[in-house]
Amino acid sequence: MSIESLIYVFVAGIVILVLGLYMRKIRREDRQTSIKIEQAKESGVHEPVSLHPFIDLGTCIKSGACLKACPEEDVLGIRGGRATLVNATHCVGHGACFHACPMEAISLRIGTEKRGVELPHVNQNFETNVKGIFIAGELGGMGLIKNSVEQGKQAMDSMAAGLQTSADTDFDIVIVGAGPAGISASLQAKKLGLKAITLDQDSIGGTVFSFPRAKVVMTAPMDLPLHGPIKLFNTSKTELLAIWLELIKKHQIQLKEHEKVERIVHTDFGYVVETATGSSYSCQKVLLAIGRRGTPRKLGVVGEESEKVAYRLIEAEYIQQKHVLVVGGGDSAVESAMLLMDNNTVSLSYRGEQFSRLKPLNKINIEKAISDGKIKALMPSNVKEIKERTVILEGKSSDERVEIENDLVYIFAGGELPTGFLQQCGIEVMKRFAYTVKSHHS
Repeated sequence: MSIESLIYVFVAGIVILVLGLYMRKIRREDRQTSIKIEQAKESGVHEPVSLHPFIDLGTCIKSGACLKACPEEDVLGIRGGRATLVNATHCVGHGACFHACPMEAISLRIGTEKRGVELPHVNQNFETNVKGIFIAGELGGMGLIKNSVEQGKQAMDSMAAGLQTSADTDFDIVIVGAGPAGISASLQAKKLGLKAITLDQDSIGGTVFSFPRAKVVMTAPMDLPLHGPIKLFNTSKTELLAIWLELIKKHQIQLKEHEKVERIVHTDFGYVVETATGSSYSCQKVLLAIGRRGTPRKLGVVGEESEKVAYRLIEAEYIQQKHVLVVGGGDSAVESAMLLMDNNTVSLSYRGEQFSRLKPLNKINIEKAISDGKIKALMPSNVKEIKERTVILEGKSSDERVEIENDLVYIFAGGELPTGFLQQCGIEVMKRFAYTVKSHHS
């Protein structure tokens, strides 16, 4: 055999070896991903419940860039040489996978073909079907802090166009909501030299403020107007709010807390925003930066109106030596239960047989807390009646009833979209199926 032939044989052998190793790697990845998908289905985290990545299989080139870019755990995997959803409910809408894909094979969607999500009508400039009323942040389907901050800034840029310098109004713009989107919009309005006021029915920080005090806010680097980039990945609510409060004070942002907006009335010059306190604010345009869950969803059971029932936990450290029932199976519920467990007797009631919507670390921690006996899990169960000193819970059937000692009840059953308020404003609310979030939301 000639030297040339030996070289060809050697090269062919190397190629076959490399291909063999590569195919072995692909098969191993396929098996691992398939196992993870089956586990996700069993745990109820495979089907998306909100914002999630959608992969165009015809465009995907299996670069794996989306997996590396995703800051969450096992949202995506590789199977059959293509990206696929694994733990869809763990997605929190960073959009990192969307930006990382070299072929733009990933888009962000809300809802699925079978399960719709109610969203208000908003165009690419964040304006609703009602001219002059804009929406940014969680209400429009984008709840992640970083994305809400970016939306607030972009919405204000859009709103600044077309403002009349000679308009006879109290303000150029009224911003409703002092959460991430509202604060960002307020700072951008100041930067643009606009006369704006921000109103919030609660306190600065919106839904972030209602997090339990020790809760860690999962976020990503964000660019705040008049400040610049802020790199916060795992931080406390207190630290995040301190930054916002400092900026509000430094730049003299006009902001009123505990000012619930009840009506937005159209006028010849724009709008008049009326609040529950009897105050009114005239303006040319309105930005709604309110949450989707402004009104807590109630259980509708006897005794729920009791003073011992609450829908959020703020000062966990002041609750001591109490028999506490936490109702819910989401992140807010389990995080609150774990904050209370060291100094109280805590029970957790959830209608499901197992947790299905938790972030990976929360799932690990709550299961450990239950196995260690720090939290008593009552699953599946539903609250049937709240009494002065006890709570009655029901299992799978009406025959499975238990009455437990109780001092406090915390209910985390989500919230209700403010559909009535939006309809009063004339804003269309539609149920979207497999709705692709446009690039300006990313």
